Amino acid sequence: MEVRPEESWSHADLEHFKEATSISGKPTTNADEEDGNPQICRVCGDKANGYHFNVMTCEGCKGFFRRAMKRNVRLRCPFRKGTCEITRKTRRQCQACRLRKCLESGMKKEMIMSDTAVEQRRALIKRKKRERIAAQPPGVQGLTEEQQSLIRELMDAQMKTFDSTFSHFKDFRLPEVFSSGHEMPEFLQTPPGEDPVNWSQIKEDLCTLKISLQLRGEDGSMWKYKPPTSSDGKEIIPLLPHLADMSTYMFKGIINFAKVISYFRDLPIEDQISLLKGATIELCILRFNMMFNAETGTWECGRLAYCLEDSEGGFQKLLLDPLMKFHYMLKKLQLHKEEYVLMQAISLFSPDRPGVVQRGVVDQLQERFAITLKAYIECIRPQPAHRFLFLKIMAVLTELRSINAEHTQRLLRIQDTHPFATPLMRELFSPTDG
Repeated sequence: MEVRPEESWSHADLEHFKEATSISGKPTTNADEEDGNPQICRVCGDKANGYHFNVMTCEGCKGFFRRAMKRNVRLRCPFRKGTCEITRKTRRQCQACRLRKCLESGMKKEMIMSDTAVEQRRALIKRKKRERIAAQPPGVQGLTEEQQSLIRELMDAQMKTFDSTFSHFKDFRLPEVFSSGHEMPEFLQTPPGEDPVNWSQIKEDLCTLKISLQLRGEDGSMWKYKPPTSSDGKEIIPLLPHLADMSTYMFKGIINFAKVISYFRDLPIEDQISLLKGATIELCILRFNMMFNAETGTWECGRLAYCLEDSEGGFQKLLLDPLMKFHYMLKKLQLHKEEYVLMQAISLFSPDRPGVVQRGVVDQLQERFAITLKAYIECIRPQPAHRFLFLKIMAVLTELRSINAEHTQRLLRIQDTHPFATPLMRELFSPTDG
């Protein structure tokens, strides 16, 4: 992954994001700018669009110089002065003085290409374009240039910010296993005479599905955490700090993913934060699905492997959990990386997130990503076998919104009773005004 840990977010709050994005989102100076000022034509003072024949000029003066040199005629100043002032408004009044100004500015006749050279250059450009199109996958040729560019930008952002091997995930806590004689944590005990409804809610939030963790050492050794056989909800407690570290690591990558996307950087900082707070969990689930092995029910994250187990209810009980059912359902679609990353973009640019101000702009961006996804499927996927894939993906994204809402509420309830979240997690889960 190209984004190193020190380039990712620290465990500071999201205010640091405003500062970081304002710096990283600053555009670089292009060919039309120098020291922040627009370039002007050295001949007439109009807005220039680049260097032509050795001088920064506008398109008009470039064409005039080429025509004047090719005609090879002697021009005379109609005012018999030879010192006419050449501006954007007066440049057509005296060709002789305009040509004189071109030469005085440094324009060179020898840099003008011959008609034959021009034709050869045009032919070369056309050939390069044909080769570029031919080199693309057959289906991609049906996408517009804008759609191909959009997919390339998203794939580049994904490549730079998604550590699929988890090679940089090293600073994490491992669970401490409760011994058989370990006293139940104080916060899980029900005080005498108190209604145990709260504990029932905690037990439900912690989920009775057991998560086993396997860590492979660099020397080939294996360490495994297997939850106790009891189903009183305690087995998930030792894993909470580790899961918080893993989630925070994933959240940092997602935040960096958004920051790489130019469409995201162009939005106001307040909208950027609102979109991230609303979508981070959804993008995290989508990225985790790419690591999910449906045959073994395991998330394979580099040296780490996570598996849900339930000895009492068996495999069928796992599917009763909405999140597990979601992972199996999404994995069954066998999506391409491009489809995963477009799903992330559609989720990220959701105009109805709390606190979003420029809803119209975000809505147009989301529609653009959705149309690109639909076009990609129609071009790449064999039809009619996959004619409903786009609709299935959109239904999956709707389901993901529901899981996000429930998952967030569950995490907040656990956090209130047993604080485990990192500072970044607390910021992402904090309420958004609006």
